[in-house]
Amino acid sequence: MEDTETNGFRLVNSKFPPIALFDDVADAEDFEALYQLQAMTNPRLRSEVGDLNLIPREEIPFGIAGCAYATAPFTHVNPDGGRFNDGQYGVLYMADSFATAIAEVAYHQTRYWQGVHGLQYDRFVFRGLVCRFGTEGVKDACSLPMTDPIYDRTSYAASRECGRSLRKLGVTGIQFLSVRRAEAGAICWGLFTPKQVYRIHQSCHYEFVWTGEAIGSISKVSRP
Repeated sequence: MEDTETNGFRLVNSKFPPIALFDDVADAEDFEALYQLQAMTNPRLRSEVGDLNLIPREEIPFGIAGCAYATAPFTHVNPDGGRFNDGQYGVLYMADSFATAIAEVAYHQTRYWQGVHGLQYDRFVFRGLVCRFGTEGVKDACSLPMTDPIYDRTSYAASRECGRSLRKLGVTGIQFLSVRRAEAGAICWGLFTPKQVYRIHQSCHYEFVWTGEAIGSISKVSRP
């Protein structure tokens, strides 16, 4: 029988803490009650939880370990988007190893900080996450060659159109080749819904050092 579960690895900036509210309840009804109660005393709650209108309650995997990690990309949507999303909706991106996740994050961090003038040195700590998720309904694009437009190294036009189309068809996600670690044959996933996630737990931390021109070093700085 084909294995319909696998592990994915993800890095998130440690400046963004987990949203405890998602992990404190077992179902949508409990969430609504606790959310309304806490909203009366916590003025920062709405910014912490994000835009709940961006995700149907039935897609939130309440009761799993790390529910907040699974849900955050869908309520705190990156306005710049990613390879398969244009900033209008969230995608949970993961890689087949921490090495692949590091390569992907290092590329995007480099592009971002090269546009920030005057920053001569800084360090950024990322939290390593291990995710167990189901692959049912996930479209496999790994058979496509790296010359396919969805793998363009700088333009996301074709891949974003692909993501929009798959999402409208009800596809739960996409498995694709890692552009930033192509030489290793590495793969990544982009889930269009967090309901595929069974659990996420924190593993280690990684420190990225910015030299003013590039990421100078990357090192593991802690263990569980």
